[in-house]
Amino acid sequence: MSTLIGNLSTRAMRVWQRNLDVYLVTWKTNFIPPLLEPILYLLAFGAGVGTLLKEVPYRGEMIRYTVFIAPGLLATQVMFQTFFENTFNTFVRMYYQRTFNAIVTTPLSIEDVMAGELLWGATKGTIGCAIMMAVISCFGLLHYPHALVILPFSFLAALLFAGMALCFTGVVPAMDTFNLPTFLLVIPMFLFSGTFFPIEVLPGWAQMLAELLPLTHVARFMREASFGRLPGSLWWDLLYLTALAIPLCLLGIYLMRRRLVK
Repeated sequence: MSTLIGNLSTRAMRVWQRNLDVYLVTWKTNFIPPLLEPILYLLAFGAGVGTLLKEVPYRGEMIRYTVFIAPGLLATQVMFQTFFENTFNTFVRMYYQRTFNAIVTTPLSIEDVMAGELLWGATKGTIGCAIMMAVISCFGLLHYPHALVILPFSFLAALLFAGMALCFTGVVPAMDTFNLPTFLLVIPMFLFSGTFFPIEVLPGWAQMLAELLPLTHVARFMREASFGRLPGSLWWDLLYLTALAIPLCLLGIYLMRRRLVK
């Protein structure tokens, strides 16, 4: 592990820059979905479910349902944007386009390439969050200036999901295999991490399981910030995500290096 860390350098930013350049060329397909997605969600859940379920109980108070789900949408946007970038897109660059093979002929190490992939995945998740925040803000669903802390926080959350995704990319035999972690991990987090309903309504054992899911902590932090409050209890969420993100990122780089060196 010390060798892995020692091979990392600032040259990783060149990989990040390369991916950013591609993103800017294909910006229409990358920009429009995150722009329209929150509108569709708010129409489906806010105008649809929201007409049946006006308010939900959250931490001892009643919250308007549309206000409740808005930060949940931000959290899931970060997860989806980052996870799919560092699974499907990274796999395409590695296996089909052979991009990494070309890059390592330069002074960049494999560790640099993977670190650049992680940073880009986290950046794309943050960009998606920023776009969605802009749309949701137009509906008056975020409380400023407290909500501004969501942006730097989203980068930390995205880094965790990027590391998680890279771990899977380092071991899956084929692209179709990504369906397994998507179905077994990403979709359960999407549904049961307090994004669409408070986890307090779940049975006790299910609440304990939900607390183990990273997205639960991401959604909780974003929700509190969007409500205009930052209680001290959020330090636990920050600590949990940081403690999980660092080893996942290092493990992802290690697994990708082991795969590419074969």
